[in-house]
Amino acid sequence: FIAGSINIKNLDRKVKDRIDKVVDQKLDIVVGDADGADTSIQNHLFSKGADHVTVFCSGTTARNNVGDWPQTSVEPPFAHGTRAFFTAKDIEMAKVADYGLMVWDAKSTGTLSNVIELLNRKKKSVVFVNKEKDFKTVGDIEQLIDLVACMSNHAKLKAEEKIRLSEKIDALRQAPMFA
Repeated sequence: FIAGSINIKNLDRKVKDRIDKVVDQKLDIVVGDADGADTSIQNHLFSKGADHVTVFCSGTTARNNVGDWPQTSVEPPFAHGTRAFFTAKDIEMAKVADYGLMVWDAKSTGTLSNVIELLNRKKKSVVFVNKEKDFKTVGDIEQLIDLVACMSNHAKLKAEEKIRLSEKIDALRQAPMFA
Protein backbone atom coordinates (compact mmCIF):
# COMPACT_ATOMS: atom_id res chain seq x y z
CA PHE A 1 0.00 0.00 0.00
CA ILE A 2 1.87 3.07 -1.26
CA ALA A 3 0.27 6.43 -0.58
CA GLY A 4 0.97 9.95 0.58
CA SER A 5 -0.12 13.46 1.28
CA ILE A 6 -2.04 15.33 -1.38
CA ASN A 7 0.26 18.35 -0.87
CA ILE A 8 3.33 16.39 -1.97
CA LYS A 9 3.75 16.72 -5.72
CA ASN A 10 7.37 15.58 -6.09
CA LEU A 11 8.81 12.40 -4.63
CA ASP A 12 12.17 12.54 -2.89
CA ARG A 13 14.93 10.37 -4.39
CA LYS A 14 14.87 8.19 -1.23
CA VAL A 15 11.19 7.43 -1.79
CA LYS A 16 11.76 6.63 -5.47
CA ASP A 17 14.58 4.27 -4.50
CA ARG A 18 12.31 2.48 -2.02
CA ILE A 19 9.55 2.19 -4.62
CA ASP A 20 12.10 0.86 -7.13
CA LYS A 21 12.97 -1.96 -4.71
CA VAL A 22 9.29 -2.89 -4.44
CA VAL A 23 8.96 -2.89 -8.25
CA ASP A 24 12.16 -4.94 -8.67
CA GLN A 25 10.76 -7.57 -6.29
CA LYS A 26 7.60 -7.71 -8.45
CA LEU A 27 5.43 -7.26 -5.35
CA ASP A 28 1.77 -6.44 -5.84
CA ILE A 29 1.21 -2.73 -5.27
CA VAL A 30 -2.01 -0.96 -4.34
CA VAL A 31 -2.19 2.80 -4.77
CA GLY A 32 -4.91 5.42 -4.55
CA ASP A 33 -6.17 7.73 -7.26
CA ALA A 34 -5.83 11.15 -5.61
CA ASP A 35 -3.84 14.09 -6.91
CA GLY A 36 -0.56 14.85 -5.18
CA ALA A 37 1.52 11.98 -3.86
CA ASP A 38 -0.76 9.25 -5.27
CA THR A 39 -0.38 10.60 -8.80
CA SER A 40 3.36 11.19 -8.32
CA ILE A 41 3.68 7.58 -7.10
CA GLN A 42 1.70 6.38 -10.13
CA ASN A 43 3.93 8.42 -12.46
CA HIS A 44 7.04 6.89 -10.94
CA LEU A 45 5.59 3.36 -11.10
CA PHE A 46 4.70 3.94 -14.76
CA SER A 47 8.21 5.21 -15.55
CA LYS A 48 9.60 2.00 -14.04
CA GLY A 49 7.27 -0.20 -16.10
CA ALA A 50 5.56 -1.56 -12.99
CA ASP A 51 2.86 -4.02 -13.93
CA HIS A 52 1.79 -5.43 -10.55
CA VAL A 53 -0.26 -2.33 -9.70
CA THR A 54 -3.91 -1.93 -8.78
CA VAL A 55 -5.45 1.53 -8.47
CA PHE A 56 -8.16 1.88 -5.81
CA CYS A 57 -10.85 4.51 -6.08
CA SER A 58 -14.02 5.49 -4.26
CA GLY A 59 -16.90 5.50 -6.68
CA THR A 60 -16.91 4.05 -10.16
CA THR A 61 -14.08 5.89 -11.90
CA ALA A 62 -10.51 6.56 -10.82
CA ARG A 63 -9.56 10.22 -10.81
CA ASN A 64 -6.03 9.23 -11.88
CA ASN A 65 -4.78 5.96 -13.37
CA VAL A 66 -1.56 6.86 -15.15
CA GLY A 67 -0.66 3.32 -16.21
CA ASP A 68 -4.17 2.20 -17.08
CA TRP A 69 -3.70 -0.52 -14.47
CA PRO A 70 -6.51 -2.70 -13.11
CA GLN A 71 -8.87 -0.71 -10.92
CA THR A 72 -10.73 -1.66 -7.77
CA SER A 73 -13.78 0.52 -7.23
CA VAL A 74 -15.11 0.87 -3.71
CA GLU A 75 -18.73 1.99 -3.41
CA PRO A 76 -18.98 3.65 0.01
CA PRO A 77 -22.34 4.43 1.60
CA PHE A 78 -21.29 8.05 2.13
CA ALA A 79 -21.96 11.26 0.24
CA HIS A 80 -19.71 11.66 -2.81
CA GLY A 81 -16.76 13.96 -2.17
CA THR A 82 -16.80 13.69 1.63
CA ARG A 83 -13.84 12.57 3.75
CA ALA A 84 -15.68 9.31 4.58
CA PHE A 85 -16.33 8.70 0.87
CA PHE A 86 -12.63 8.88 -0.04
CA THR A 87 -11.44 7.15 3.14
CA ALA A 88 -13.38 4.01 2.16
CA LYS A 89 -10.85 3.12 -0.56
CA ASP A 90 -7.97 3.61 1.88
CA ILE A 91 -9.54 1.19 4.34
CA GLU A 92 -9.87 -1.40 1.59
CA MET A 93 -6.23 -0.92 0.59
CA ALA A 94 -5.18 -1.41 4.23
CA LYS A 95 -7.17 -4.67 4.28
CA VAL A 96 -5.44 -6.16 1.22
CA ALA A 97 -1.92 -4.83 1.86
CA ASP A 98 0.79 -6.59 3.82
CA TYR A 99 2.46 -3.30 4.77
CA GLY A 100 2.48 0.39 3.89
CA LEU A 101 4.91 2.85 2.37
CA MET A 102 3.67 6.35 3.12
CA VAL A 103 4.99 9.75 2.03
CA TRP A 104 3.89 12.24 4.66
CA ASP A 105 4.05 16.02 4.99
CA ALA A 106 3.74 15.76 8.82
CA LYS A 107 0.22 17.19 8.73
CA SER A 108 -2.00 15.19 6.35
CA THR A 109 -4.62 13.38 8.39
CA GLY A 110 -5.41 11.08 5.47
CA THR A 111 -1.89 9.67 5.35
CA LEU A 112 -1.73 9.49 9.14
CA SER A 113 -5.07 7.64 9.14
CA ASN A 114 -3.62 5.11 6.70
CA VAL A 115 -0.73 4.43 9.09
CA ILE A 116 -3.20 4.01 11.97
CA GLU A 117 -5.48 1.77 9.90
CA LEU A 118 -2.56 -0.49 9.03
CA LEU A 119 -1.44 -0.56 12.66
CA ASN A 120 -5.00 -1.52 13.69
CA ARG A 121 -4.56 -4.51 11.40
CA LYS A 122 -1.17 -5.43 12.93
CA LYS A 123 0.64 -4.23 9.81
CA LYS A 124 3.69 -2.00 9.72
CA SER A 125 4.26 1.15 7.74
CA VAL A 126 7.45 2.80 6.64
CA VAL A 127 6.73 6.51 6.59
CA PHE A 128 8.91 9.01 4.74
CA VAL A 129 8.57 12.26 6.68
CA ASN A 130 9.07 14.75 3.87
CA LYS A 131 10.26 17.67 6.02
CA GLU A 132 12.88 15.47 7.75
CA LYS A 133 13.88 13.64 4.55
CA ASP A 134 13.96 10.39 6.48
CA PHE A 135 11.99 7.21 7.07
CA LYS A 136 10.27 6.15 10.28
CA THR A 137 8.95 2.65 10.85
CA VAL A 138 5.59 2.41 12.59
CA GLY A 139 4.77 -1.04 13.92
CA ASP A 140 3.66 -0.23 17.46
CA ILE A 141 2.16 2.52 19.62
CA GLU A 142 5.48 4.04 20.66
CA GLN A 143 6.59 4.33 17.04
CA LEU A 144 3.25 5.95 16.17
CA ILE A 145 3.72 8.47 19.00
CA ASP A 146 7.23 9.15 17.69
CA LEU A 147 5.74 9.81 14.24
CA VAL A 148 3.06 12.13 15.65
CA ALA A 149 5.84 14.08 17.40
CA CYS A 150 6.89 15.29 13.93
CA MET A 151 3.69 17.32 13.70
CA SER A 152 3.44 20.98 14.63
CA ASN A 153 1.03 21.88 17.43
CA HIS A 154 -1.29 23.39 14.82
CA ALA A 155 -1.25 20.16 12.77
CA LYS A 156 -1.98 18.12 15.92
CA LEU A 157 -4.98 20.34 16.68
CA LYS A 158 -6.27 19.87 13.12
CA ALA A 159 -5.79 16.09 13.48
CA GLU A 160 -7.84 16.16 16.69
CA GLU A 161 -10.63 18.02 14.88
CA LYS A 162 -10.59 15.92 11.73
CA ILE A 163 -9.83 12.38 12.93
CA ARG A 164 -9.83 12.53 16.76
CA LEU A 165 -6.18 11.51 16.86
CA SER A 166 -5.86 11.04 20.63
CA GLU A 167 -8.96 8.80 20.65
CA LYS A 168 -7.44 6.64 17.91
CA ILE A 169 -4.18 6.33 19.84
CA ASP A 170 -6.06 5.46 23.05
CA ALA A 171 -8.09 2.84 21.18
CA LEU A 172 -4.88 1.27 19.90
CA ARG A 173 -3.49 1.22 23.45
CA GLN A 174 -6.59 -0.71 24.55
CA ALA A 175 -6.42 -3.20 21.69
CA PRO A 176 -5.47 -6.72 22.85
CA MET A 177 -2.45 -6.79 20.56
CA PHE A 178 -0.90 -3.76 22.31
CA ALA A 179 -2.28 -3.99 25.84
